[in-house]
Amino acid sequence: MVQLPGDAEELARCLADPEWRLFSGCLYKIMIKGDGDDADEAQVMPFRPNRAQRRFIRRLWHRNLILKARQLGFTTLICLMWLDHALFNANQRCGIIAQDLEAVATIFRDKVRFAYDNLPEEIRQRFPLKRDSNVELLFSHNNSSVRVATSMRSGTIHRLHVSEFGKICAKYPQKAQEVMTGSIPAVPTNGILVIESTAEGREGEFFAMVEQAKGKFLSRLPLTVRDYRFHFYAWWQEPKYRLPAAEVPITRDEHEYFDKIEGEMECRIDPDQRAWYVATKRADFSGKEERMWQEYPSTPDEAFQISTEGNYYAKDMVALRKRGGITRVPVLDLPVNTFWDIGNADGCALWFHQILRGEDRFIGYYEEHGEDLRHYVKHLQSRGWVFGTHFLPHDADHKRLGDYNRSVKEQLQALLPGQRFVIVPRVTELITGIYATRKHLKGCYIDAEGCKDGIVRLEGYRKKFNRADNRFIDEPDKSNGCSEGADSMRQWAQAKELGMVDEAAGVASGYSYNEAPAPDWRM
Repeated sequence: MVQLPGDAEELARCLADPEWRLFSGCLYKIMIKGDGDDADEAQVMPFRPNRAQRRFIRRLWHRNLILKARQLGFTTLICLMWLDHALFNANQRCGIIAQDLEAVATIFRDKVRFAYDNLPEEIRQRFPLKRDSNVELLFSHNNSSVRVATSMRSGTIHRLHVSEFGKICAKYPQKAQEVMTGSIPAVPTNGILVIESTAEGREGEFFAMVEQAKGKFLSRLPLTVRDYRFHFYAWWQEPKYRLPAAEVPITRDEHEYFDKIEGEMECRIDPDQRAWYVATKRADFSGKEERMWQEYPSTPDEAFQISTEGNYYAKDMVALRKRGGITRVPVLDLPVNTFWDIGNADGCALWFHQILRGEDRFIGYYEEHGEDLRHYVKHLQSRGWVFGTHFLPHDADHKRLGDYNRSVKEQLQALLPGQRFVIVPRVTELITGIYATRKHLKGCYIDAEGCKDGIVRLEGYRKKFNRADNRFIDEPDKSNGCSEGADSMRQWAQAKELGMVDEAAGVASGYSYNEAPAPDWRM
């Protein structure tokens, strides 16, 4: 058991050192899960930062963005850092934002309050409480406080931690917006902000912030006080993630995966680490690679390869990536088809498609909002391609009195005379079209760069989340901007299911699809 220094002068010197207070194990205690026979019982241990936590403390910046594997203890670390800061600095407001009320209660009780209650008695007596509630500790000796809540808007917050922001963005987009517009601006430039999470799909504020911070990190440009420092912590960096290799059979494909990661990340994943990863994937996630990528990422990009539960095309996009279907797809000297969705919220999305020997190849994607049809026609003309067939959704045939009693199809025919437009029949049940999309995604190829935004839309197309029942319901969530892109891809699948795509290929004159050369573009 680590003891406090017995000499008063030495104790005063130690307490004046923030590193000693956090690293020595003398002040703060934490609860950890037991192992083996004691797995169901929590154990009380002196806190000493682990490798990932020490690395984070060394790289701490004014604004910090953490993308991480599970169970590395960052929420525990930051709760103790904020508590420590409040105890030893006057008039400071320290806050932790959690995803829901249950998480608020757990974090406050098991991390903040537990650490305070278990301070050495002679130390705790120096820091009496002025206010003690279920979510906040306010100290009477210096008027500083630590609070846990689902949002924080009032006043200045000198230290702010947003826990599992990816989950907040995925399940509570309005709350995420409130964090962005209310809580984050409350942190002054001389304060410290930490946002951390595991990945939750390729949409939402967390994904956008990670992409921006990662880009800044890769550019090696100096950070301003308003820039986020990017912190990534892979599972293979955690020493405890290992099992005896002799106990876990590993397939050739799994070894090839680890070899690929070693080359990409310039690391070594030893046999015991590989055994832990494979055993965890099989036992905890039923062998689902996409769940491991999300919860225990090996690379920053891998963390976002899959959206979370509730995404319509989650497994299909994983399978498409694994097959190599998202790759470089060059534009060939062949007609280009378009598949449209014209949204009710003034949004429009188009996929650009070619077909070679029955192979569906998507070479581009475009979307915009608040523009009329002339804008999209101008964009089509700017591409410089020869177009085959434009596939429109069923409502494009409806006449609109506000548009001189002309349908969208008729307006496009007037703007693009001589081009071919067809209407894709409506399906009576949305899920029928989704099933068709899943079916035909298995064999298509999508250009990774030209369709980058469209891929994000497919991976972000998700069900609505019912907060009252705490579950996803089988109805598309149109709040994240992904529905138009996903629906325009669905027009392709529905048209293909009816034979309309192959028919359009045959209608195009002057092109021999069967005789066109097939370049080696999948390399």
